[in-house]
Parts: sequence; structure tokens; C-alpha cells
Amino acid sequence: MSAKQAHIVLSIHLRTAPEATEAALKLNSHTLIVQASRLRKTYHSASDVEALRGVDLDIVRGEMLAVVGPSGSGKTTLLNCLSGLDRFDGGRVVVEGVDLAQMSDRERTAYRGSHMGFVFQAFNLLPVLTAVENVEIPLLLQGMGGREARRRALDMLETLGLANRAQHRPDTLSGGEQQRVAVARALVHRPAVVWADEPTGNLDTEVTEVIVELLIRMNREGQTIVLVTHNPVVAERARRVVRMRDGRIESQRAGEAIAAAERT
Repeated sequence: MSAKQAHIVLSIHLRTAPEATEAALKLNSHTLIVQASRLRKTYHSASDVEALRGVDLDIVRGEMLAVVGPSGSGKTTLLNCLSGLDRFDGGRVVVEGVDLAQMSDRERTAYRGSHMGFVFQAFNLLPVLTAVENVEIPLLLQGMGGREARRRALDMLETLGLANRAQHRPDTLSGGEQQRVAVARALVHRPAVVWADEPTGNLDTEVTEVIVELLIRMNREGQTIVLVTHNPVVAERARRVVRMRDGRIESQRAGEAIAAAERT
């Protein structure tokens, strides 16, 4: 698959397709990777819906952050606006010093491809491609040669325990295997941030634990991860939990695993 073909299929794919203590988090301008201020988003229909109502949020480099809240609270909208998948109506989002609002659609697409990774609830693997071909797409989009992209993709699949499934298409993989392939694709190009929207929503308890442990391991190695989840067990494994309600951040706190470690 050529880089041009990869760009086409990924573009189609994406279209179909967070009060921790100040001492604990030590926020400062040198460690922040994402800064959102007064972020607003309204969906216009028969009756306008304010999905985000002036959200302020800083995300620390190397943090694993979970966004929780009831359905319709604005969780996924927040993730999509922070990542540049959706336009927002007011406010500002800066990722690694880059102001997303000042970029054209083409520039945002290119920036996402090289600086961000995405994991979705529905896996969103391209069905006509094998596991390794799905994983190598971000590398091809960056202009990496086919041989090196294939080597890097195979190495990532091996790291995630999927070396023997590299040549299998998604319909021959289990749900857990498909999500691990999706995680491999999100991580293979070493992005600044991985955005995960309900990454365990379609998985059973045992497989959910496997995916969560995988994300935690990658986070311990320095990967910044922001995930939206309805699963409280998943959320409590994050370093910070942000709760949303009615388009606003209602509260922030350390995840239970971090709080327990600090108590001991």
C-alpha cells in the first residue's frame, strides 16, 4: 500500500469514524502538552445544544487522564475538539504549542496524522487490510519507506503479543485482538497524545483488563493518554479523573490507584 493510498483510506476512516491536587500534578508551562481555555461547542439543529460550555483543561505530558460523566455530558465532544477532529465555536486549544484554531483543515489533518493516535470503541480497522497493514498506515502517511514501515509495524504487533496475527484481516480476529491492533496503530508512530474514546466499550471484563493494562504500561513508558470511559474500574486506573456534566467540568481528582499509592 502506497502513502497516497494510506492517506485516502485513513481520511475515509476518520470521517466514519480531563480536582487533582496542585502538589500532585505540578502543572507548569514546561510539562503541559494540551491547554484548552473557554472551549465552547454548540450543535445546531431544530433546537441548539450547547455541548461544551466554556471548558478549561490542562493536560500534563506523560499523564493518563480519564474523562467520565453521564451520556450527553460532552465527553466525546471534548475529546474530538481537543484532538482537532471537530471544530469548536469558541475558546482555544493548544497542543504542543500549536494553536489548532489557527490551522486549516488540511493542516489539522496532517498534524493529527503525525502527532496524535486514536483508539475508538468500534476498533475502526480497515477491513480490507491485514493487521500489519492497518498498523503501518500512520508511518506511510509520514512518508516512511514501505520496508521500514513494515518492520516498525511488525515490531509493535510483537510488543503487543500479536506477531502471529500480523497477516490476518480484522474479521478473523477476536474483539480483544482487534482492539490491540487499534492500540498498535495509535502508538506505532510515537505520537504526542493518544486519544481513546470508550476503548473497552465493546469488550468483556477479561479483555478489558488486558487493554487497560496495556494502556497503563505504555503510559508508564511516557505516553500521554486521554480516554473517555463509562467504566468506573477503567477510570480509576488513570492518574487523573475528570467528571463532566452538562458540557462543563464538574470535578477533577486523582484516580483511586494514584490516591492509594500517595496514602501509603
